[in-house]
Amino acid sequence: MNVGVVVLTMGDRPQELLTLLDSVAKQEGEPATVVVLGQGVKLPRLPEDVSAVELPENLGIPGGRNVGVQALREHGDVDVVVVLDDDGVLPRTDTLCLVREAFEENPRLGIVSFRIVDEEGTSQRRHVPRLGGADPHLSGPVTTFPGGAHAIRMSVIDQVGDFPAQFFYAHEETDFAWRALDAGWEIDYRADIVLRHPRTAASRHAVYYRNTGRNRVWLAKRHLPAVLVPVYLVTWAAYTLVQRPPLAGLKEWWAGFFEGVRVPCPPRRPMRWRTVWRMTRLGRPPVI
Repeated sequence: MNVGVVVLTMGDRPQELLTLLDSVAKQEGEPATVVVLGQGVKLPRLPEDVSAVELPENLGIPGGRNVGVQALREHGDVDVVVVLDDDGVLPRTDTLCLVREAFEENPRLGIVSFRIVDEEGTSQRRHVPRLGGADPHLSGPVTTFPGGAHAIRMSVIDQVGDFPAQFFYAHEETDFAWRALDAGWEIDYRADIVLRHPRTAASRHAVYYRNTGRNRVWLAKRHLPAVLVPVYLVTWAAYTLVQRPPLAGLKEWWAGFFEGVRVPCPPRRPMRWRTVWRMTRLGRPPVI
């Protein structure tokens, strides 16, 4: 299996980026094809075997990933796309070998979700793709995956399409995961495939609250059976209120929510009820 690695950067972590690329270069087995994309910024000097793409503007996370996938296609035959955060690092040298083995052993495996750990080796709840962040050390099937540490079979992208560039930031992984599940692919969380990443809060991003509210609505409108759309949105509105975000953040969330209601985000392709039941059996029905 030929592996390609995509890394997006805003140019503000040059040393961390080089550390990540060094950990990728140290991986055992055939070397990966690596593409680094500067989101509207000039890239620092990179290793000679790394392809640099400087985008004229910040396309957002899903838009940047789509360009990265296209760049890998231009490099030749890539079977698996690995996406890594620019401030992460692969602490083991057999990570890409484990990724290759996972896809080779299961032809229906579409996505591998890595375990993300902080400097102390613990996983934040939001990085574990199960309700409540249950047991980060337990591998198994899941219904979504973290954005900055995952691998996707290229044929899944060929079948279900790109990440939703309109989302810009927030929930683009869930949108892609739902499409992959509806197409019959499997998603596995692998506790032994690790990315070390600094402990951070998602709310550090300036667009966090507004985009979270807007993209939740778009996600439901694009993919849920009509009867589940209001259930999903009421559930997430209630959950947001229970979390007691700061007043300014809550105002932004509601502004994004109503923007999502008002502004369309085509196409609408509701998932099959078979997929709803499958996600429910995996412990995460698509209303939570």
